[in-house]
Amino acid sequence: MAVLPISLYPDSPLRQKSKRVRNIDGSIQRLIDDMVETLHHARGVGLAAPQIGVPLRVVVIELPGEETLALVNPQIVKRSGGRTVEEGCLSIPGYRGEIKRSAKVTVKGLDRHGKEVRVKGEELMAQALEHEIDHLNGVLYVDYLESMEKLFEVEAGAEAPEI
Repeated sequence: MAVLPISLYPDSPLRQKSKRVRNIDGSIQRLIDDMVETLHHARGVGLAAPQIGVPLRVVVIELPGEETLALVNPQIVKRSGGRTVEEGCLSIPGYRGEIKRSAKVTVKGLDRHGKEVRVKGEELMAQALEHEIDHLNGVLYVDYLESMEKLFEVEAGAEAPEI
């Protein structure tokens, strides 16, 4: 496993739509392992493959105290409710902004072994799922702000983890 460099805004890989994974083979398994290692090193909640310069539809999410979730070709099939959240991103370190996210989401995709799965998320999990799937579509949370002036700076090691 390797810790990979995370692309920083405004790097162009962050703005490209990712390609579907056609076959979950050893290279995808290594990618997932490297993404998990990178996520742990960065002390984040989620990471999408485009954030490490790989234009594939792969995300990993690990909520505090929970098992790591790896999803291949995830897509949101249901959203409900709404809430305002303070959100940050490993690709825009040191800043956060208030945006609207769904209260609940249901996502379908494949697990790391190619098995079809459905994941239902609420609160932070719903936020992380939406955030990481946005990355797969070249969308960043700052795109939901009225302007970049709405971003606010946070101290290193602030309490809320970066998504």
